[in-house]
Amino acid sequence: MYRFLLTRRWVAFALFVALLAGVCIWLGFWQFGRLDQRLARNDVARANLAAAPVAVAEVATADSDQSEQNEWIQVEVTGTYDTAGQVVVKYQTREAGPGVEVVTPLRTADGTAVLVDRGWMPSANTTNATLDIPEPPTGEVTVVGSWRANDHVPLHATQPDDGQVRAISTLGMAPALDYPLYEGGYLALEEQDPAATGLTLPDGPELGQGPHFFYGLQWWFFAALALVGFGWFAWTEAHPRGPRKAGHARPGQRSVPAARAAAERATSVRATSQAPDRPAVDREHRPGDVRGGR
Repeated sequence: MYRFLLTRRWVAFALFVALLAGVCIWLGFWQFGRLDQRLARNDVARANLAAAPVAVAEVATADSDQSEQNEWIQVEVTGTYDTAGQVVVKYQTREAGPGVEVVTPLRTADGTAVLVDRGWMPSANTTNATLDIPEPPTGEVTVVGSWRANDHVPLHATQPDDGQVRAISTLGMAPALDYPLYEGGYLALEEQDPAATGLTLPDGPELGQGPHFFYGLQWWFFAALALVGFGWFAWTEAHPRGPRKAGHARPGQRSVPAARAAAERATSVRATSQAPDRPAVDREHRPGDVRGGR
């Protein structure tokens, strides 16, 4: 009954379904792996947030992996803001709408600066939008902020262009300044003395699981759907419903047109065999000619 599964068409179909199901299963495992990574980062963030503030030199590093491990450690630093080196990060949309982040270098006593994301302000998402950026406090300022690793984007996106960038990274900002920067990341402002005004402070970490768990289940569902669908198509092929078409009769069973033709032939033969025998008539002599000959 299922010998058709060995035909070339069904073998190719089975291989395609197996490949599709395998890819979906792999994508499911990949999403669950992403979930494990997300939970591990959340644990690091919680531990770092609970730690006491440290000096910026303890977290700043050119090692990108280590800088990410240091994310959300609170840093306390004292210095002076340099508004001449200030940039805005474009296209930073929040619930309130489109806007920009304001990033200002804070120069410490030894001349080395750390980038500080002072906060967000609403703005049109256009390059030439006019901005009235609140000024930072003048003179010496003490800042407490969370360490954030450099954004992993192409270098050109972090190089200032008319005071604007698309992401924050010391790799793009350092060449534009006349003084050295602490490497590897920047500070997301939390507290400041004198107090900061006019900007919405940067967001804290997102400690949720994200969509990875449900994405993983979704990929596994697609894999199961592909396998069940193959089984259903095979079953319907082996158990067709309704009248069969010509050429699709079961072994030993005639198709409908063939049976009909056989019945018509049998009827014709039967009618011929039942006709009475009659003498042949000589079409050259009429009945009168025969009587006259008597």
